[in-house]
Amino acid sequence: MGEEKEIFHNHLKKTGLKKTDQRDLILDVFIETEGHVSVEELYDLVKRRDPSVGFTTIYRTMKLIQDAGLAREVRFIDGRTRYEHDYKHPHHDHLICTECNGLIEFFSPEIEALQEEIAEKYNFKIVDHSHRLFGICSVCQHNALAPKKVSARG
Repeated sequence: MGEEKEIFHNHLKKTGLKKTDQRDLILDVFIETEGHVSVEELYDLVKRRDPSVGFTTIYRTMKLIQDAGLAREVRFIDGRTRYEHDYKHPHHDHLICTECNGLIEFFSPEIEALQEEIAEKYNFKIVDHSHRLFGICSVCQHNALAPKKVSARG
């Protein structure tokens, strides 16, 4: 976590902002939290450690963490913005279930190569991308096919 903190502090310095204990706490909690976290979820986690931290501070700090290259913003089926780790975390894409909001992360070298090929064909420089596929997961497909239980009333 020391490396991330150093990157964050350098970013703050470069943008003329001060290092604060609250910003450091928010960064620590974000780094400790794997997966995809919304600002609201992060707020709940941070409040457990320091009830004085406000929602706006967390919101603004997450933007700084993202600008520093430590977090990536993602949006899924519910439209809420979530953040996932970006620094030293390999690129991946997402399969998103429209029934249960479940999420499967995957990486495909074939898709990545095809994107590069298409960009080259059109003389286009990719600077970032997000690949999200929406559908129905195997559990929800199974549940949809399962016969419904009928209760007998006597």
